[in-house]
Amino acid sequence: MSRPIAVGSIFIECNHFGGTPANLETFRRSELLYDDEVREINDGVIGGMLHQLQAAGRSVAPLLVASACPSGPLTAECYTELKTQLLARLEQSLPVEGVLLGLHGAAAAENAGDLEGDLLAAVRQMVGPSTPIVATLDLHAHLTATMVSAADALLAWETYPHRDAWETGQRGTQALIDILQGTLQPTMAVAKVPVMVSAIHGGTEQPGPFAAIMQRAKAWERSGQVYSAGAILVHPYLDLAEMGGGGIVITNNDMDRAVELASQLAAEYWDWRFELEPELLTPQAAIEAGLDVAGQVLLVETADCCGGGAAGDSIASLRALLNAQGSPSGVVTIVDPDAAAACHQVGIGSEVRLKLGHQVDTHWGTPLEVTGRVCNLTDGQFQYRGGIWDGRSGAMGPAAVIQTAQTTIAIASHPTYEWCGEQLASLDIDTHDTKFVVVKNPMNYHMVWPTAKAFVLDPPGPPPATLRHLPFQQLSRPFFPLDLDIENLQPVVHRGQERPSDSPAGETS
Repeated sequence: MSRPIAVGSIFIECNHFGGTPANLETFRRSELLYDDEVREINDGVIGGMLHQLQAAGRSVAPLLVASACPSGPLTAECYTELKTQLLARLEQSLPVEGVLLGLHGAAAAENAGDLEGDLLAAVRQMVGPSTPIVATLDLHAHLTATMVSAADALLAWETYPHRDAWETGQRGTQALIDILQGTLQPTMAVAKVPVMVSAIHGGTEQPGPFAAIMQRAKAWERSGQVYSAGAILVHPYLDLAEMGGGGIVITNNDMDRAVELASQLAAEYWDWRFELEPELLTPQAAIEAGLDVAGQVLLVETADCCGGGAAGDSIASLRALLNAQGSPSGVVTIVDPDAAAACHQVGIGSEVRLKLGHQVDTHWGTPLEVTGRVCNLTDGQFQYRGGIWDGRSGAMGPAAVIQTAQTTIAIASHPTYEWCGEQLASLDIDTHDTKFVVVKNPMNYHMVWPTAKAFVLDPPGPPPATLRHLPFQQLSRPFFPLDLDIENLQPVVHRGQERPSDSPAGETS
């Protein structure tokens, strides 16, 4: 009987500049599963892995699956507990034929800046040099030398907005199976250039600069030149050395070719750098411009994007809307547990006076006093319709809706990832006749309001639309956009460990 394949995951994106630290409760609100609970997953990356393993007749050793909305770094206690639990289950399952891990690539902890590298290295130490390890990643991963050397293969998502979590789980599993069957001898290379940009122009659907790079990588894959290839737009809100974007290529026993093509992707990424940087307006200027636009207008406030690790408590756009001439109609979301509790205390129909904003992460502004009428109250539960957590329940915590002047304010107790307007729908907020809608994500809003005019804002916040202003300490210059040109620029290249052709796949040392 064949040995099992170990399957586990610690999946979260982190922000070194703000948000709130992630603890175990952060994961419990989203997804924290152990042992046989893991076997029941039927969606997302892990669902794709399990489905592919079942189709191949492979047995599974379930470990731990933990995922959560992006945040500040994990507390040391939280990461230590998750890592310890995952490794303990792996040790109990040995010997295994291989290891599959669903990771993000841009996680960090107080005690591990490169969380994925730390975890992969620990797994490698436990299973030995001959047992294949394959991990899937978000295409916003920060790919490090430690990650590349510890894993046999890293395969990233191909879409943004992220629609291919399941398929990526399947691809990662097939790569592991191919290694075990001896049809793939993976030679992996990552090449990066110091381009630090937000995801505003990072969509993978044509036309667009990042889409062009991704299409080139996928054309190589389709033509059979490589086993796997993808473009990487690094999550730029980590503060770590040697960050950048570029490409990752896996060939079948041809490291020189992998390095060559990954370097081509990185060079193209550098060439597109100016197109990847967005045009920005202040909230006030965007509202003034929007008043001259026929139809609906979106105010894109990525600096408060919960999906980028922010607390979700900025009122920069709300303040501008309330001060705008003519009191245009608007919809704004905000995370403020004290305000939500106050609304629940007074009840629907009551007038409430609140101090809103910048009370979860206090670094980015001052609160605003607002008086409004409570229109709706919920427990904050909603269901995702697609994306990373398709079909899963989301938990905003006690939530409320208040109306002040012409502005509708949705108040949540906890930050949640925005996918396709599920939070607003759960609060019975209809935006069809609203002039201004504040959206706090860089890309997913296109799925909800595909025809609305969008203005990208530049208020303070930890995941801003431009990286010109963040106070990096570990990431050193030169890097774009602070440095528009870099003399004699060469990509940073990380080469994976080459498995000897006569090494028996799955052997445990």
